[in-house]
Amino acid sequence: MGFKSGFVNIVGNPNVGKSTLMNYFVGERISIATFKSQTTRHRIIGILNEEDCQIVFSDTPGVLKPHYKLQESMRAFSEEALLDVDVLVYVTDVVESAEKNMDFIEHINKLSNVPKIVIINKIDLTNQKELTRLVKEWGDLIPEAEIYPVSAKAKFNVDNVLKRIKMLLPENPPYYEKDQLTDRPVKFFVSEIIREKILLYYDKEIPYSIEVVVNSFKEEEKIVKIEAVIFVEHESQKGIVIGHQGVALKKISTEARKSIEKFLDKKVFMRIFVKVNKGWRNSSKQLSSFGYNPGSE
Repeated sequence: MGFKSGFVNIVGNPNVGKSTLMNYFVGERISIATFKSQTTRHRIIGILNEEDCQIVFSDTPGVLKPHYKLQESMRAFSEEALLDVDVLVYVTDVVESAEKNMDFIEHINKLSNVPKIVIINKIDLTNQKELTRLVKEWGDLIPEAEIYPVSAKAKFNVDNVLKRIKMLLPENPPYYEKDQLTDRPVKFFVSEIIREKILLYYDKEIPYSIEVVVNSFKEEEKIVKIEAVIFVEHESQKGIVIGHQGVALKKISTEARKSIEKFLDKKVFMRIFVKVNKGWRNSSKQLSSFGYNPGSE
């Protein structure tokens, strides 16, 4: 049998474990995975290279009903993932309602000649009777799909899904270099690490009202010098992010720097500024400048 390669796109509603699964499949921490929903904002590629195959995974934002332009872009990234796909993986869990975003499931059912896998995640949170009901329900909702109950957290049955994906891949030469892990530049992951810390340390609307941009990334022999900006929508949010006497921002900067040093395997000197960019989540111009352009990534 010849070399296999293909595009495996992971879609589903927010907070069902898509990023955790892709990180496991790829063997590296490519996507932010936190307990908060709407963590992934972009379509992020992670590449698994093995002797006989190359799998190009795409992690996508959770499917949701958009309430502002940023969410419209996130939804578009998810819908874009239904195009040019060799294997489609739809992730759900034992908690969410199967009827959520039925219009997106209808799009999936219209895909012809595309192998489909439904992963029911978090099975450690339910019993066998309920799981049997969910397997039947999802089998009825997406009739052409193969159903796999898994626990990404416990790594239960995930390897069997990966084996099945490899079997479903078409014979192709590799699309990327064998040592390439993602299509994203290092600056992107630096900004994602900073954004992850904000997701972890701030509550309510703050994490969803910020965007992080790395303005400067200078790699020297023994140190990497980084300058980044945290954009918020309102002046009041700026005060919250900075905190009293800058304590909150210092905490975020310290935790992010430690993670970035681990990611880069190098010492890091980093300066982070906070600026107000009013209404950026509803500004097409600002969203474009921040890279929220489906189809162009």
